[in-house]
Amino acid sequence: MLLQFTFLLCTSILLSSPENLRVGDETDIVNIVEQRIWQSMEEGQFEKLPGKGKPLNLSTNPHADPDEDTLYRILSKNGCAPEWVELNKQIKSEAAEWRTALKKAWAYKISGNDAKWTESSEALKVQLGAINNKVGFLGSRPEHAVFRYNLIVPFGRQMCGIKWEKELDRLKD
Repeated sequence: MLLQFTFLLCTSILLSSPENLRVGDETDIVNIVEQRIWQSMEEGQFEKLPGKGKPLNLSTNPHADPDEDTLYRILSKNGCAPEWVELNKQIKSEAAEWRTALKKAWAYKISGNDAKWTESSEALKVQLGAINNKVGFLGSRPEHAVFRYNLIVPFGRQMCGIKWEKELDRLKD
């Protein structure tokens, strides 16, 4: 309901007379909408909305393609998840393990054990490449290009790969 109100509010703002509306960019529209929402809340216009105080029905996603929504619901009821969800869990788990191993290897560098640091860092770079290939950076082998996370995940949920230099900077701080 709030989403419908926001849409109607945006529409009314855009259709209002030009002398009342001075919009330079999208941020201005967002600020105007937020102002009007707060003003409406203060005036109590949200107090008598139908369904107020009742739980939302989240069994379907009104913004999703109906076929995809049905597919995801069937998968969920059977204890399955889309491939991108499973791959996301795997990537995050591997990245966490990799960062832990990097911290251990960094201790070698700090203690002055350059040989052990070099050995560990080379192994970690190979592991980093494997994680980033799952995220979507194409590697030298053809199988790295097939079904990568950023190619199969819904738009807006893509993730960036891990950068070696950034991770080292984090450890230095």
